[in-house]
Amino acid sequence: MSRTMSDEAPAVALPDTSWRRLLLGAERAVCVLVEYLAAALVLAEITVLFVGVVKRYALHSPIVWSDELAAVLFIWLAMFGAVLALQRNSHMRMTAFVSMASSGTRAVLETLALAAPLVFLAAVLHPSIEYAQDEMFVTLPALDVPNTWKAAALPVGIALMALICFLKLVRSANPVHTLIVCAGLVALVGLGHLASPWLKTLGNYNLLIFLVGLVAALVFAGVPIAFSFGLATVGYLSFTTSTPLAVVVGRMDEGMSHLILLSVPLFVFLGLLIELTGMARALVGFLASLLGHVRGGLSYVLIGAMYLVSGISGSKAADMAAVTPVLFPEMVKRGAKKGDLVALLAATGAQTETIPPSLVLLTIGSVTGVSIAALFTGGLLPALVLGLALCLLVRYRYRNDDLSGVKRVSAREIAWSALIALPAIALPFVIRGAVMEGIATATEVSTIGIIYSVLVGLFVYRQFDWSRIVPMMISTAALSGAILLIIGAATGMAWALTQSGFSQSLATMMAGLPGGAVTFMVVSILAFIILGSVLEGIPSIVLFGPLLFPIARQMGIHEVHYAMVVILAMGIGLFAPPFGVGYYCATAIGGVNPDEGMKPIIGYMVVLLIALAVVAAVPWISIGFL
Repeated sequence: MSRTMSDEAPAVALPDTSWRRLLLGAERAVCVLVEYLAAALVLAEITVLFVGVVKRYALHSPIVWSDELAAVLFIWLAMFGAVLALQRNSHMRMTAFVSMASSGTRAVLETLALAAPLVFLAAVLHPSIEYAQDEMFVTLPALDVPNTWKAAALPVGIALMALICFLKLVRSANPVHTLIVCAGLVALVGLGHLASPWLKTLGNYNLLIFLVGLVAALVFAGVPIAFSFGLATVGYLSFTTSTPLAVVVGRMDEGMSHLILLSVPLFVFLGLLIELTGMARALVGFLASLLGHVRGGLSYVLIGAMYLVSGISGSKAADMAAVTPVLFPEMVKRGAKKGDLVALLAATGAQTETIPPSLVLLTIGSVTGVSIAALFTGGLLPALVLGLALCLLVRYRYRNDDLSGVKRVSAREIAWSALIALPAIALPFVIRGAVMEGIATATEVSTIGIIYSVLVGLFVYRQFDWSRIVPMMISTAALSGAILLIIGAATGMAWALTQSGFSQSLATMMAGLPGGAVTFMVVSILAFIILGSVLEGIPSIVLFGPLLFPIARQMGIHEVHYAMVVILAMGIGLFAPPFGVGYYCATAIGGVNPDEGMKPIIGYMVVLLIALAVVAAVPWISIGFL
């Protein structure tokens, strides 16, 4: 889970406070400009895509340049969002080891978390300019303008991120710590250049040094995952090959520009919108009235609410934030322990990873070529299997609950709450139906959900705070930028792995495992549980999806079935302590000390593993309705 830079008192005096205020003012001025540009781009994307849907489906007069314009705006949105995520300290990091270190060591590692990205950004700034200049000779066919209009987003975004890094480093870090960290980084770069002739003789052993060892060291040291990937790839290419770094920039552009990923910021915004309009509260209220009187009833409500809300937002953080404020107070009032609640919340986060429009599903579709519609269809039943498994454990744990003080809701009240929640319940079906009926693509359908939610908020629930819209768009851009920068950096690393011949070696090794498809599936589950706990789902899929999905196909495993298994495995890793960052996100949202949920979550994770084994063993659960 990401954490902010340490504000502990430095060992020596920081620069004069007037200079710090000046630097803070400069940083804030840059970010305010970027915030409004990013918000405008979010609005522009929604408008362009929705107008495109209306013109094509309703007026039968498609706009031929709408997708191209959306793609150009998208890469600018991604880069501006990455700048905002850097300024807000919201790039994905693993801080489990950082938080356990002493205060002095932690301060040094926090300085490294700023200095290491700055090294990467400085290394790729000039190559990104070269890349943008080279794109001058490529013309976008529909808009009839040079592709530089799109590619220029990379050097602009990289330069802005480097500026923010530098200002934060000078303003916030202890000078001694900064000197130690910078000297260490300079020494490592110098050592790499000196050792370059020797490294080139090692062949693919360099993959272990850079793309395994260096990545692991940086991730465990708390360096944001995107920059850890980027630094390792730049180091590998610079010291062991003659490949120009402009290639890395090109692969980043390719990874971040896939049109399917345009739905990421739009679904993130939709997740925030359902909370604003009161749709999430209506859903939870209906489920509470239906099940609140049975033993463990609100736990069933939590499982069901996460299932339904996941079908709307696609973001686990948004899902948990939507249901927790409504359910937790009432559950505590009924005697539930906070540790049990946060453990179940984390388990439901793992359970619902395959429910469309999950961002991981969209990522798999973008990097492996698997049909988004098939993934959306195949993801519902596996999540239901895991949900039923959690319900069985809830029934056992709460079998002795005292419900003498709980009033049963009347049928009339249940019917009324169902009527109130009906527009919210309908939203997942509106989204899925629009894709299946061909009204909109998986990229465009989020805009239908957004317009639907706005109309419901304005005219049905009459709950719509216009003052929150711009901050929500800015938050959308920041979260999307953090996600998309990881995808771009991981795409560059995946390209380096592929060019090294590693993918062929991996395919040969996996294909040669005794036991064939069964062994391959078991090894994949174990590997993705580990990857999910360390790297989170999206970077894991971007890095290893293009390598492993072709192998699964060769072994006769249906690609949708394989996708469901690895997504659920990553979800279990993501929400399993002590390393799963999703677990710490759940504890933060629930306002619970992480230690309180460690023991109760063990049972939930065991049940999820058993249910995952069932999903892996029975392909029909994933592909029966395709």
